[in-house]
Amino acid sequence: MSARLLYVMDPMCSWCWGFAPVAEALIAQAREAGIATHLVPGGLRSGGSALDASTRKYILEHWQAVHDATGQPFAFDGAMPDGFVYDTEPACRALVAARELDGQRMWGLLKLIQASFYEHGVDVTRAPQLVELAVQAGFDRDGFAQRFASHDTRVATTADFAWVQDLGIAGFPTLLAERNGQLALLTNGYQPLGNLQPLLGRWLQQAACA
Repeated sequence: MSARLLYVMDPMCSWCWGFAPVAEALIAQAREAGIATHLVPGGLRSGGSALDASTRKYILEHWQAVHDATGQPFAFDGAMPDGFVYDTEPACRALVAARELDGQRMWGLLKLIQASFYEHGVDVTRAPQLVELAVQAGFDRDGFAQRFASHDTRVATTADFAWVQDLGIAGFPTLLAERNGQLALLTNGYQPLGNLQPLLGRWLQQAACA
């Protein structure tokens, strides 16, 4: 019997930031039952051009809604300044690189990327910033920088994006439970921990009995 959780998200998705404490608790719950979690960066936005004023206003309204619903902190003043290109591919690719190098340290890098962007206004679309955060998470600077920039990591990131699209996942965060190749949806979109803990608990019991 093989079982694992699949956490499909984007580090620059505001609802994923809102969901971060819930995800952390659920991942710990699964770990205590001997079930690992596989992170799949989904690619919220890839490429694109600098934000215009109306798009920035629209995004900040989403941030406010996430803050109101979850209590997660946001730095609204000065967020996404003129010329900012909301390209989430580099941050997703940083997580793919981290996943390949050290799956445990990857979770620490995820937290740093999210907090840096949403709480501190750091431009996490830029490679030097992502490498610096990786170093803070415990990765070797040169080794991470090389893996992040490599062709193989770009291909693996694109493959993750394609897998998410092929599965028809339309929103983040999404948490899936996989047992013997069969996928069960735990949530598509934000839900509070109280809703999801019992659901995951029942699945873990079934997985233990399978």
